[in-house]
Amino acid sequence: MNAHRTHRAKIRNHSQVERMLDIHGWSASKLWNVANYHSRQVWEDTGEIPDDSDLKDELKAHPQYKGLHSQSSQRVLEELAEAFNSWYQKRKSDNRANPPGYRKRNYYDNAGNRVHEEHPRSTVTWKQKGIRHDEDHNRIRLSKGANHKDHPRDWDYILVEYETRPDVTVENIQQVRAVYDNSKGRWELHLVCKHEVETSDAPGTEMAGIDLGISNFAAVAYSTEEADLYPGNRLKQDGYYFPKEVANCDDSSGDRATRLHHTWSERRTHFFHSLAKHIVEQCVEKGVGRINIGKLNGVREDEDGESKNWGKHGNLDLHGWAFDRFTSILTYKAKVEGIEVVEVSERDTSKTCCVCGREDDSQRVERGLYVCEACDAAFNADVNGAENIRLDINQSNSESASSLGEDRSTGWLAQPGVYLHDLSSGFQPQAQVVDCKP
Repeated sequence: MNAHRTHRAKIRNHSQVERMLDIHGWSASKLWNVANYHSRQVWEDTGEIPDDSDLKDELKAHPQYKGLHSQSSQRVLEELAEAFNSWYQKRKSDNRANPPGYRKRNYYDNAGNRVHEEHPRSTVTWKQKGIRHDEDHNRIRLSKGANHKDHPRDWDYILVEYETRPDVTVENIQQVRAVYDNSKGRWELHLVCKHEVETSDAPGTEMAGIDLGISNFAAVAYSTEEADLYPGNRLKQDGYYFPKEVANCDDSSGDRATRLHHTWSERRTHFFHSLAKHIVEQCVEKGVGRINIGKLNGVREDEDGESKNWGKHGNLDLHGWAFDRFTSILTYKAKVEGIEVVEVSERDTSKTCCVCGREDDSQRVERGLYVCEACDAAFNADVNGAENIRLDINQSNSESASSLGEDRSTGWLAQPGVYLHDLSSGFQPQAQVVDCKP
């Protein structure tokens, strides 16, 4: 199985390449701002948002586009299009949502007056056509933008010497990112490499179903008649704490705000990896060979395709969580263990009784409780959804809930195991977690 890993590398000849990396970092910010302005104008004129292909067609002849290698410029425009699309989806339920901002840094005098502003050093991404790797000498040639070749005979690349950990082998580079660390005042490289990963045979033939949600980030139901809940407390706490701290910064694009955003992102990534690892470990122990996970559109959209309104705080939580990113991480970790991950429809899984198969909107009496009037079963609502996803009730050839009989034990459905995220040790049983504050 092929997988991508990112290795962080120190730049050994930093003093020699710093100026040129600065220039390319500033160019990336300028291109972002030009494309941002264009996107806002199109939005105001038409009510539509240009996608990345529209931006590339419109701006490929712009001077700022030529400040970077063509593939690097394309990546900036792709990131901006992704940001505008996320804003567009969010504003369906929150009309106060702001579009992606411009990249600039303000400087103030002692009296609090803005003296000047400048473009920050944005991350620059080089794809394969802009990279030449010298594995024998740990050097990488990164293609310059056409506007930054000082002389016709000057080198058309930046020659960067790098250093990684001794146990890291850098080969099959797919992408290079130059990232500026404001706290250290230095550039570093993130090397994205393709690796061949050995996979195991499936641990067994059991199945699991995963329901992603708001209060509980994940509910897991196993065919071994066990269930687990993973509350999203950590993500909720961070989702309230970090935006408030950023709002208190004097400069929203300053060093402190940048560090806060970075820390928030790192904690979210750590949560996703820890959760995926824990679920896969549980699946291996239970002999699970396949995981069904609910498709994301069931989380974000209603039956008419409109964005669901989960309330003021629910919308804040939902849009801060990258459900698709978690699914990707889980799929990779499961595949290494020989476990297949399949996305299935979530339609009606929250309002169908997993014991007798009756469908009724009123049976979910509150967020955490599901009561079936037909069979008198009462159990955790999120686990009910996870069990229906495991059964894949929307497939005609699947094992239906009603076919299993009404004598199914509901104890495991009503009293699932609960795991909370501990910053130091990952997911642990609820009673053992004490470190649960931001």
